[in-house]
Amino acid sequence: MTKTTFRMAAAQAAPVLFDKSASTEKACRLIAEAGKGGADIVAFGEAWLPGYPFWVEGGIKDLTWEASAVYLENAVIVGGPETDALCEAARAAGVDVVIGIAEKDPITEGAAYCTALTISRDGGILARHRKLKPTHAERIIWGDGDAVGLKAHARDYAKISALNCWEHQMMLPGYALAAQGTQVHAALWPGWEKIPRKEEYCWARQHLLSRAFASQAAAYVICVAGVRLEKHIPERWKPLGVWEHTGQSVIIDPRGEIIAGPVDGEELLYADGSLDIVRAAKAACDIAGHYSRPDIFRLLVDDRGRPAAEFASSSEK
Repeated sequence: MTKTTFRMAAAQAAPVLFDKSASTEKACRLIAEAGKGGADIVAFGEAWLPGYPFWVEGGIKDLTWEASAVYLENAVIVGGPETDALCEAARAAGVDVVIGIAEKDPITEGAAYCTALTISRDGGILARHRKLKPTHAERIIWGDGDAVGLKAHARDYAKISALNCWEHQMMLPGYALAAQGTQVHAALWPGWEKIPRKEEYCWARQHLLSRAFASQAAAYVICVAGVRLEKHIPERWKPLGVWEHTGQSVIIDPRGEIIAGPVDGEELLYADGSLDIVRAAKAACDIAGHYSRPDIFRLLVDDRGRPAAEFASSSEK
């Protein structure tokens, strides 16, 4: 039976950079806290575990490759001890979890993907969605994703979905989720960025694009961002540059209005939602339903996974 109301949470916090074990432990504590706060779903920022690869914007140096090697060492294999711990935390807390991870390729162990991992309150993995196209310098460290996990998942309170950062700029991934009827969407971001040369915050696209998604899809959006201040960056890596992310997470209603936040620092941000409000917004504009034109436009999503190589058994004749 579907509930008509639910509670959403954004876990705005700083991971322990380059330390997947410590970051996992911190995430599990936050999941437990969200469960105690009555959340049905809690979301973390982009690549939260083990942190956003901030150094890729600093140009190529020998230290860049050293940082990338350590980052890859701390990337997470889905089905490994870190995701097992997250699944157990979700089950114990009774809350659905969407968390950004740097996902290591389980076969080559030489590639990483910016992945939104969705875990059910039953402790099972619902989906892993790899960022379709890393943005700008992110291509130094992350590979292209696929559409295997580009899905909306039916829960007892709503259909949920997730995208990473500038996937909200791409338009078509969002439409694919709207076409599946998403009602609560996790938009994962690295955080609000400071302009180093100015004592002011830049106008963050995380709010602009997240509000646009909410309005277009007629869905709640948990626009969740990470935190990374200079004090969180180990001394070894500071020569690569210090770019701070200060969070500014918000939760947005299905008409695109901010209903909670923004917040500074480390905090669990909550907001309550209602399917009645979702339905009212979709009744006005359902872009994949009565407000679509399938006679004119068609979108084909190839959600098949493709291995890098296929091997025929030597026993086959």
